[in-house]
Amino acid sequence: MKQSIKERVHALRMTFHPNSIKAFIIPSTDPHLSEYVAPHWMSREWISGFTGSAGTAVILMDKAGLWTDSRYFLQATKELEGSGITLYKEMLPETPSITEFLCQHLKPGESVSIDGKMFSVQQVEQMKEELAAHQLQVDIFGDPLSSIWKDRPAMPDSPAFIYDIKYAGKSCEEKISAIRTELKKKGIYALFISALDEIAWTLNLRGNDVHCNPVIVSYLLITQDEVTYFISPEKVTAEVETYLKERQIGIQKYDEVETFLNSFPGKNILIDPRKTNYSIYSSINPQCSILRGESPVALLKAIRNEQEIAGIHAAMQRDGVALVKFLKWLEESVSTGKETELSIDKKLHEFRAAQLLYMGESFDTIAGYKEHGAIVHYSATPESDVTLQPRGFLLLDSGAQYLDGTTDITRTIALGELTEEEKTDYTLILKGHIALAMAKFPAGTRGAQLDVLARMPIWNHRMNFLHGTGHGVGHFLSVHEGPQSIRMNENPVILQPGMVTSNEPGVYKAGSHGIRTENLTLVCKDGEGMFGEYLKFKTITLCPICKKGIIKEMLTNEEIEWLNNYHQTVYEKLSPDLNEEEKVWLQEATASL
Repeated sequence: MKQSIKERVHALRMTFHPNSIKAFIIPSTDPHLSEYVAPHWMSREWISGFTGSAGTAVILMDKAGLWTDSRYFLQATKELEGSGITLYKEMLPETPSITEFLCQHLKPGESVSIDGKMFSVQQVEQMKEELAAHQLQVDIFGDPLSSIWKDRPAMPDSPAFIYDIKYAGKSCEEKISAIRTELKKKGIYALFISALDEIAWTLNLRGNDVHCNPVIVSYLLITQDEVTYFISPEKVTAEVETYLKERQIGIQKYDEVETFLNSFPGKNILIDPRKTNYSIYSSINPQCSILRGESPVALLKAIRNEQEIAGIHAAMQRDGVALVKFLKWLEESVSTGKETELSIDKKLHEFRAAQLLYMGESFDTIAGYKEHGAIVHYSATPESDVTLQPRGFLLLDSGAQYLDGTTDITRTIALGELTEEEKTDYTLILKGHIALAMAKFPAGTRGAQLDVLARMPIWNHRMNFLHGTGHGVGHFLSVHEGPQSIRMNENPVILQPGMVTSNEPGVYKAGSHGIRTENLTLVCKDGEGMFGEYLKFKTITLCPICKKGIIKEMLTNEEIEWLNNYHQTVYEKLSPDLNEEEKVWLQEATASL
């Protein structure tokens, strides 16, 4: 295996000389700049052997590096061992950026090669600017792996299907009309959409092209006069074709998008430079004025309509029932010594799959026992799988796709005896979680202004976590969606009623334990106050928070009251769908602290 990675890198290097390539950069994305991609585009994983969802490989003739973030430091260290590829840990002061690394190892006048389909307009322009300062160029090349990746998976070809309006809440026509209204306000004639979640939402279509994300690989062009959908013909069923025709949506082949744009006659076109690949951008008719900005779809999609809100509440209730059944089973099964990280993942899947409208997982379950919990995006494999013991913490981050909503929840579960350090860390994370859950804030507040609430308890102990505190979640769509977020980095998008975000502070201690407590929340109105309207978060996830790790003396009366009230709601909402034994278990799990 390790040798085959070296062979792959060698095969890539063999393409360098004939094409005058000095360095090639391979990111983790696809032509739509997606976070999760179909196997056909898992190029960075294929070339490096690193299986995490985020990372960038840089291959030079005599050196190779892989850059990834803190979620994957431990995993990447293991997976890159013996590959000849050096790990570069992002966000650490001693780590050079990719640009700095290239400037150190290339000579002035040389070029850095990339596949223009795999980088956004913004990334390419930034790269050109940074490298130009060191007399280095960016060479827009094709995909060199197409000639060396012999058993490459085919392009995804599963059929699209119509997403019923009883779940979507608004018709495709209503959505296109709303998009056109937003464009008209700004004097924009056309909008080109690359982001797969935005396309699925706009057209009320879903698909199975990306693992856990019900999207369809396609592009969409909306003008004030017509709509053109770029999709591979084999993906369009007779039913979908009729549906599109009835809505006057023209169909073009997916791989003809650049040719189409080359002769596009519109006076102007809006693209999002962060979500549109450089090759698409370069193919637009030079006579057409290119406007840059965020697609209006991102915000329209993020604010849930009443039907979607009703749907996510219903999905949360069924998800909560599945989780309670699972947690009761887990508590009874750990002592047998037969359960492992992988076996409990299967069991959780069984409980969820028994629920109505279940369509699959929203991401691969993260089940990390003891020190594996410290690997932020740990994914158990047959090699790493460990047996659960009645001691220490299990970190379980999981989610489901239901036709009426997408769920994402993390619970850190005490399987038995805990150390004082584990209990202290667990309670500090709970305090941060509750502080954010209880936040009330004036309209116009951004996520970055609230992020400190979740971090302050651990900051006081000189601890931190490097991932975001909250991300948006799609509606039977991608589990990570914007444009809103709650994180340390500045994000100009304000939080608005109807937005769903996660609340997930954590702390991770390598070789010991990891703790994260995550619920989803809905931004709601909280009435008028000084200088205008105020908002709050309503926690919508329904599942007990493990009480065994809590040091009660560390919590304030207000925090205890929040937890007791939350648990009371969980019991009231879930108990009607449980049998007597399960109700007794839940009553104990949600009893007042």
